[in-house]
Amino acid sequence: MRTHTNIPNLLTFARLAMVPIVVGLFYLDRPLSNWAAASIFILACITDYLDGYFARTLSQTSDLGRFLDPVADKVLIAATILMLVGFDRIGGLSLIPAVIILCREVLVSGLREFLADTKVPLPVTHLAKWKTGIQMVALSLLIIDDVPGWPLPIDFLGTVGLWIAGFLTVLTGYDYLKAGLQHID
Repeated sequence: MRTHTNIPNLLTFARLAMVPIVVGLFYLDRPLSNWAAASIFILACITDYLDGYFARTLSQTSDLGRFLDPVADKVLIAATILMLVGFDRIGGLSLIPAVIILCREVLVSGLREFLADTKVPLPVTHLAKWKTGIQMVALSLLIIDDVPGWPLPIDFLGTVGLWIAGFLTVLTGYDYLKAGLQHID
């Protein structure tokens, strides 16, 4: 099987294809479009888990997958954060964790790219996986926004999740930077 058409890579391509759909749904009438955007975003997040799972269990890892998977993750998260900011669902002081998340994504990507040339891996930590999970839940809640008559304040819970993800982002970013700097002259 050609590596670019294996199951993990197809899931990664699907995740990338979902990004413009999520973005486009922000421009449609609420609340139905919020639920549709959140559903597509959640499906994209599930493909993030599944592509790694299938790559490992089916022994279908590839150079394309190693490159494209983190790119797809960052494009999905960055585009969603930008749309949430643009549609004023993230604002005020909550811009701080959003900026921290975006900056850490760029920093870690650059560090991984540099370390790839030195053949030093920068594996994902368990804390980083928790950060990603909390971040994905928080962004999903912020996409849904407000549900009239719902007893829980969805947007507030999303904002709290964003702050928690921002805090974990600082911790994991520091860990990656500390590990990576050991290999930089």
